[in-house]
Amino acid sequence: MGFYSLRRGPDKYEISLPAFIIKICGGMPMPVSPTFFPGFKNRPLLKSVQVAAPEQPFRLTTGGQLSEVTVAYETYGTLSPEKNNVILVVHALTGDSHPAAHNEQDEEGWWDLLVGPGRPLDSERFFIICSNVLGGCQGTTGPASPDPATGQPYGMQFPAITVRDMVNVQKALLEQLGINHLALVIGGSMGGMQALEWAVSYPGFADAVVAIAAPGYASPQSIAYNRVGRQAVMLDPDWQQGNYYGGPGPARGLSIARAVGMITYQSEQSMTNKFARKMRDGQFEVENYLDHQGQRLAERFDANSYLYLLRALDLYDLGHGYASYKAALARIEARVLVVGVTSDILYPAQQQIELVQTLKSLGVRAEYAEVDSPHGHDGFLIDFDLLRPILTDFIATVTPVRFPGFPAAFRATRMAYFGARLLPENYP
Repeated sequence: MGFYSLRRGPDKYEISLPAFIIKICGGMPMPVSPTFFPGFKNRPLLKSVQVAAPEQPFRLTTGGQLSEVTVAYETYGTLSPEKNNVILVVHALTGDSHPAAHNEQDEEGWWDLLVGPGRPLDSERFFIICSNVLGGCQGTTGPASPDPATGQPYGMQFPAITVRDMVNVQKALLEQLGINHLALVIGGSMGGMQALEWAVSYPGFADAVVAIAAPGYASPQSIAYNRVGRQAVMLDPDWQQGNYYGGPGPARGLSIARAVGMITYQSEQSMTNKFARKMRDGQFEVENYLDHQGQRLAERFDANSYLYLLRALDLYDLGHGYASYKAALARIEARVLVVGVTSDILYPAQQQIELVQTLKSLGVRAEYAEVDSPHGHDGFLIDFDLLRPILTDFIATVTPVRFPGFPAAFRATRMAYFGARLLPENYP
């Protein structure tokens, strides 16, 4: 088969591309971004929109640009007539636009116990949006996407991207959907970084943000971990300078990179609790676990996307482009909840505590909560019983209420912001 083929089914046309289908049902096109990544999942309720085109390219913070950008996303719940009940969920490094199952037949998501009817991110009250990030491999434009200039995968010709670029693409998605305000932006790890970037880049756009296990900038230690992961991929002969599409790809290198990552996501206590010194098939169980996790990631994630997103994590700094780090944080108008995990060695809880202390010193309405967990950084994906009450209590205070004709500038959250700014630091 060539690059595409067209055939007629019983009730639709299907244009088949590498892991790409455009379905035309009832005259309503629902495109999903083309990709050369064979692990792409074309889920039934996955949607996409194009947010950049050659006549209006997407400008990147690093100075480059993309002539075309497509964003894949999923939604849960119903948008209110006032469009004031929107929550944006932003995913972590190897996540995607599928935080939860849509129904009993659907595949489970990575935040199933937090997203859905009656859960903290309640789809019966809120309209929840989650998109695949720029540079990802599950529908949004990334290294495995075809370069419009050549029709071939971008590979390492894909431009460098940042967390801020991811947020700017999400903002463009919301504009396409006609949404000009968010009740909440929430995410963990790289998702938490995006949530904080939203608060800095678009003050007043969101009433509140929640950042779980995420600092205000990347530390040298986290950059060092990422360096080892990238080198593992790039030293695999099957990486072929990023031009591996159609071949086996750097599965061994990506598996090792994932093993390094998994070590940083755990804690000594969690590994001891799970594995101790047990052995199976001539290996310690912890070795079997790392091998298994590496093999799984190599099947479901594109190696080049992994490289680009790790570099975006390294470049992450809320203060970049502003007079100072504090000057960037001072822009924030939203209420901020930062959640740390006691045993996190990738982004230690002290980093989140320092972030909140700085925010408070600048008059930003920020608060800190802590998950006392042995599960390390992965606590934001495991400790749902501890996260639920924290999130439920916070979200209850930012429930969207807007009366017809009531100016947005006088919403309770906005007035509280100005009040916090006006009160002296020593106010009781």
